[in-house]
Amino acid sequence: MTIDIRSHKHAIDKCKELAALVDRHTNHQGNGFHTTAIDSLVFIRECDPATTIQTISEPLLGIVVQGKKEVLLNEKTYRYGVAQYLVVSVDLPLSGRVLEATPHQPYLGFKLTLEPARLSEIIVQTNLDTGRKESVRGWSISDAAPPLIDCAIRLTQLLDTPQDIPFLAPLMIHEIYYRLLVGAQGETVRQIATTGSNMQRIAEVIKRIKTDFVKPLRVKDLAEQANMSPASFHRHFKAVTSMSPLQYQKRLRLLMAKQMMLAENADATQAAYRVGYESPSQFSREYSRMFGASPIKDIG
Repeated sequence: MTIDIRSHKHAIDKCKELAALVDRHTNHQGNGFHTTAIDSLVFIRECDPATTIQTISEPLLGIVVQGKKEVLLNEKTYRYGVAQYLVVSVDLPLSGRVLEATPHQPYLGFKLTLEPARLSEIIVQTNLDTGRKESVRGWSISDAAPPLIDCAIRLTQLLDTPQDIPFLAPLMIHEIYYRLLVGAQGETVRQIATTGSNMQRIAEVIKRIKTDFVKPLRVKDLAEQANMSPASFHRHFKAVTSMSPLQYQKRLRLLMAKQMMLAENADATQAAYRVGYESPSQFSREYSRMFGASPIKDIG
C-alpha cells in the first residue's frame, strides 16, 4: 500500500508538469476542446465549475491533469481527479461535469483517441493474455502510474517541435497504448482489440445502432449480428454499457436532438421527428428527464 501511495503522489507531481504544458497550449483560447497538431490528441480547458459536457464518446483515454470531473452514465456518477484516468472502450453516450475550476486554475484534461487496430498489433507483439471471454464494463477509472503520465508529457512536448511529430508521435502513442494494456485497466483495453471478444461484438452492434438510430430497434436482429441469443445479447450489452439497447438508443437520440437544436437552430418538434420520435410530447418528457430542463428552456 505504501508503494501505491508513493506512486500516486509521484504521478500527481508529474501532472503539475503536464498541466503547465496543457495550460500553455490552451491559454487565451477559451473553454472547451482544443485540437492539436497530433491528430488523436485533444486538450480540454474549462474555467467554470459545473460546466456540463454531453457527448457520444468514442474509445479514448482521458487523464485529469488539473481539477476534478465527474461522469454520469445511466444515472450513476463516477468522479475522478488529478492523476486519474478514464478509459472508454466502446462508443458511449456520456455526460461529464467539471467540479473544480477557476479562471486562475482551470480544469485541464488530456484526451487521446484509441485505435483498436493499433492496440491489436501490440497485443500480438507482446503475447498479452486475451483469454477472458466474459464481458467487462466499457469504461473504467483508475489511478495513473507515473510512466503513463511521463508518456503524456513527452507526447505533449512534441507540440513545441512540430517537425518531430510525424516520426516520434506514433512511437510515443505506441508506448501509451502499451502502458494501458499492462496497467490497471488492461483487461478492458485488451478486449477493445481482441477479435471475437464479447466487447468487440457489442461494439460492432453499437456502431449499427449509431448509424440507424432513427429506425425502430429490433433486438433480435442485433443479437443475430452479435451471434448471441437475445437473452445473452441483452446481458452482455448491459454489462458493457450499463444500459439496455433501448435505453442506449434513447440516450443517443436525445443527444443527437440536442446537437441539432444547438448547431442547426432546429426547434424541438423538428428535432424530435428527425431523431425518430413520433410524439413531440414524449420527446419533451424524456428530454427533460435526461437533461433536467425542457427543450425550450435548455436551448433557449
